[in-house]
Amino acid sequence: MNDSEFHQLADQLMSHIEEQLDNYEGDADIDCETNGGVMTLSFDNGSKIIINRQEPFHQIWLATKNGGYHFDYRDNQWVCDRSGNDFLSMLGQAITEQSGGPFLF
Repeated sequence: MNDSEFHQLADQLMSHIEEQLDNYEGDADIDCETNGGVMTLSFDNGSKIIINRQEPFHQIWLATKNGGYHFDYRDNQWVCDRSGNDFLSMLGQAITEQSGGPFLF
């Protein structure tokens, strides 16, 4: 993957996340802010989830209250380099835990 492909895939992922959060109909208040390729999700309880691009590695990094994870793009999805789980499943689980309400992508 070259830098251009990475940016296109990362942009698609970030746009998808924003769209899902904009259409969220649950009770939790989830604020989303993107600045310089870093997306911050903030929750009522003061916790945050940070999603950022690591261009040198062509990875997406996810930081939650339970830990940090690195994702590579393989087989048309972002996959955790340790567990093999997909990014959207892990993000949905983290949002559910930190917001106190169910969230699915």
